[in-house]
Amino acid sequence: MAYDFDVTVVGGGIVGLSTAYALARQRPDLRVLVLEKEPAFATHQTGRNSGVIHSGVYYRPGSLKARYATEGAAEMVEFCREQGIPYEVTGKLIVATGREELPRLYALVQRGRENGIPVAELDAAGIAEYEPEVTGLAGLHVKTTGICDFAAVARRYAELAEEAGAVLRTGCALRGVVRRADGVTVQIEGGGELRCAVLVNCAGLHSDRIARLAGDDPGVRIIPFRGEYYELTKERRELVHGLVYPVPDPAFPFLGVHLTRGVHGDVHVGPNAVPALAREGYDWRTVRPRDIAETVGFPGTWQIARRHWRYEIGELHRSLSKRAFTAAVQRLLPAVAAEDLVPAAAGVRAQAVARDGALLDDFAFAGFDPDDPSSPRRTVHVLNAPSPAATASLPIGREVARRALAALTAGGA
Repeated sequence: MAYDFDVTVVGGGIVGLSTAYALARQRPDLRVLVLEKEPAFATHQTGRNSGVIHSGVYYRPGSLKARYATEGAAEMVEFCREQGIPYEVTGKLIVATGREELPRLYALVQRGRENGIPVAELDAAGIAEYEPEVTGLAGLHVKTTGICDFAAVARRYAELAEEAGAVLRTGCALRGVVRRADGVTVQIEGGGELRCAVLVNCAGLHSDRIARLAGDDPGVRIIPFRGEYYELTKERRELVHGLVYPVPDPAFPFLGVHLTRGVHGDVHVGPNAVPALAREGYDWRTVRPRDIAETVGFPGTWQIARRHWRYEIGELHRSLSKRAFTAAVQRLLPAVAAEDLVPAAAGVRAQAVARDGALLDDFAFAGFDPDDPSSPRRTVHVLNAPSPAATASLPIGREVARRALAALTAGGA
């Protein structure tokens, strides 16, 4: 096969653009293409999050999330500094508001130390020194957490990749993949075709679909969970000085409603986590029958429902009732009132779920594996890259690039 490009990256979010940036830096001779279906980059998960540079305190020691988040946080701060992108290392508080949360808080202290993250235990008075309006029984201060504009970071990755020779195309939706022993043919909406040696799938909310199009069974399904946010009104922003989080429930992969002062001074409150009625369903009015059918028809969805129905009923209540959402926030911030909260843009998390209902709790890759000669050739898939993927985007991009380069070698390209 005569190739138009050596590597085609599908998906122009922060992970896809970081991968293109890594490939272009490591191999300037490669012909790298990025395809993004939207008219601009970073319009979904990358551009719809709270902008937190996560320290890695939550993640299981030895996991990819723990390793990449701790590496990535330091690299992200340095990247933003070098590139002139607004950022700040603010630190953050994790606050226990009930006695039943104290064992989980102390477990986070141990986990943070195992991951090499500087943490400090606080009593109620210590919490008040950082956040006078926040109340809790005990807290944890994580020094290395920060904030930035991840959409700006992604756009800069795109610029640097393009400067290094990569070709970036927006408004190009992928409609088909034909994989042969000697290469991959990619079919673009509108009838266009291009040929490449290796296809890299960084399609986020659609990553499982792209994997199946390429002939690889990912063994998981992306189940979309919408996270809804409010903002504090300008007059009430001073209630929050930095970043304040509740103690997370380890049974569910979401961090709970938290308070985040962003790089532009706005204070986000949220998100919750409710099932979305479309993979890009940013409100209850957006309904995609195909997306619903795939979610409902997947066995793992029903397993999640059986295990977490009480949790989800609470999340749905807070989605449909501003009063209930406000009450959840008041556990951390008693001074806030419903009139202090105004709706903000929602996001959708691409959560990979196994058939048995297990929610993947680590970054997950599929396709060609350099350590497994029997793995499928010509494709590399990023199957699970939710938070802290933006924080960890530089090391994730290098890992995906490593796999793509190995796939090129294995394919004889």
